[in-house]
This record gives sequence, structure tokens and C-alpha cells, in this order.
Amino acid sequence: MGRYIIRRILFAIPTLLGISLVIFAVLALAPGDPLAQFAADPSVPPEVREQIRVSLGLNDPWYIRYFKWLGALMRGDWGFSFAARVPVIELIGQRLPQTLQVIGLAYIISICLAIPIGIISAVKPYSAFDNIATTFAFIGFSVPTFFTGLLLILIFSVNLRWLPFIYNSTLEVTDWNSFWQQVKQMIMPVTVLALYQTGTLTRFVRASMMENLPMDYTRTARAKGLNERNVILWHVLRNSMIPVATLIALGVPTIFTGAIVTEQIFRINGIGELLIRSIQNSDTPVVMAITFIFAVLVVSFNLIVDVLYGVLDPRIRYE
Repeated sequence: MGRYIIRRILFAIPTLLGISLVIFAVLALAPGDPLAQFAADPSVPPEVREQIRVSLGLNDPWYIRYFKWLGALMRGDWGFSFAARVPVIELIGQRLPQTLQVIGLAYIISICLAIPIGIISAVKPYSAFDNIATTFAFIGFSVPTFFTGLLLILIFSVNLRWLPFIYNSTLEVTDWNSFWQQVKQMIMPVTVLALYQTGTLTRFVRASMMENLPMDYTRTARAKGLNERNVILWHVLRNSMIPVATLIALGVPTIFTGAIVTEQIFRINGIGELLIRSIQNSDTPVVMAITFIFAVLVVSFNLIVDVLYGVLDPRIRYE
């Protein structure tokens, strides 16, 4: 297993380098000027703008800028935001807590709901519970999040006026009242994301359980005298979690990169909103940092999933 992990890490290095090169080339060759805001400001003379371009290295060929960015990254320097005029790592550090609070909580809730619902639906197929769960699951992953978000805003913010529809990222929790305000503003975005993710995960859990329930090892476990609960939880569920674990693990990187549509709807100043704004402003250092972090997380969790396969199924061995 150790050799396999080391080999995968060594393969991941050129993969990440290739991803970063492609992303940087696309951003560098795309139309747009990072200093366009200065061009629209008459108080900034042309010679000052040119000095800024030279100091930021924007006049260099894109491949030269890429190697400069890569060298700075090796030293732990993520660059400097053209638009916000602050270090990129500081900008991401300001946005990450909002993203983790909303998207992270929604993801945890969806996992906690989807696994038991999927198990019960598979154990009792075509029952009333299964039909209701299937209906909600189809609604969850079929209806776009922007539609669900706008619907909740119309009902609970515009008509009933129970919940705020704009997320206040500057709110500090210092007492019970501020804590309740934080909970209220998180209800709708968390519900939108949890509904979508729960629907997707529930169908995967149910389908995987339905596939393993008729297997020979399940009948053998029952024949040995094990009660139905142990058969389901310790035999069927363990094997059924292999494809589900893949889906869950590969969904974790999205927690760190944010839910772009949901953050736009509820005005959450998270990583997803930062990414969209940086793309619009041609803020290459910020876009590179976020996309590269996402690539690292995807590669890392692919490795974690492969290791989990060996834990869930003893027959899988990596030599």
C-alpha cells in the first residue's frame, strides 16, 4: 500500500503541473485586461499604468509569467490580486469561512440524510417510504438550485418575511441573538444545497444496496443465522459503500471551491463568488489559486478513495 501511495503521488506531480499550465495559458490568452479599471480612471496617467504593468510582469510572454508564478508558488507565494490589491492567500482566507459554513454544513447534512434514506428504500423497495423518498430525490437533483433558491426567497423572505434573503458575511456571533441571526441566514442556502446533494446521494445508495442485496454472500450471511440488521449493516452496506464513497469523496473539493450559483443567489461572499468576480476582472492570480487548489483536492481525494476501497473491500489489494 505504501509503494502504491508513493507511486500515485509521483504521478500526481506532472498531472498538477499540466493542469496548471493549461489553466494559465487559457487565462493568459483569453480577452481582457487585468488593469482595465485603471484605464477607465482619468486620474491615473498612462505612464503610471505602464509602470504598474511592468512591475506586475504583465508585458512578459505568458510562458515566462507561468514559470514566475510556478516559482513563487514553490516558495509559498500565491501572488497578488490585481483587483483587491491584497495577497491572494489573504483574500482566500477571508472568503473560505463563509464557504465552509454554508456548503460544508449542507454537505454533512446531505450525507447524514442520504445514507439512512437510501438503506431503508433499498430494504423496503416500492413501499410507501421508498416511493416518497424517490419522489423527493428526483425533485432534489432535477430542479436547478437557482430555481429552488429563488422559490425559497419568494416564500420565506418576500411573502412570509421569516428569513433574510441576503447573507450578511460581516455578522459576528457574540451572543444568542447574533447566533440566531446567523442560523436564520444559513437556513435557505443550506436547504437548497442539501436538497440537491441528498437527492443525488440517496439514489446512489439505494441503487448500490439493491445491487448487493440479492448477492450470494448476503444469502450466506442469513443462512449462518445472522439477524437482518447485522446482514444489512455489516455485509451489504459495507460493499455498497464502495461506489458511494467515490461520489462522496469527489464531492468534498466542491466544499472548498464553493457553490457558485447558490452563492450568487444569496450574495454569500464565498470562494465561488470570488472566482466569478475574478474571472470577470481578469484577476489571473486569484483564478489560478482557486482552480489549482481545486485540482490538488481532486487529485488528493482520488487517492483517498482508492485507499478506502481497500478498507471497505478486503479483496482489493494494491501491490
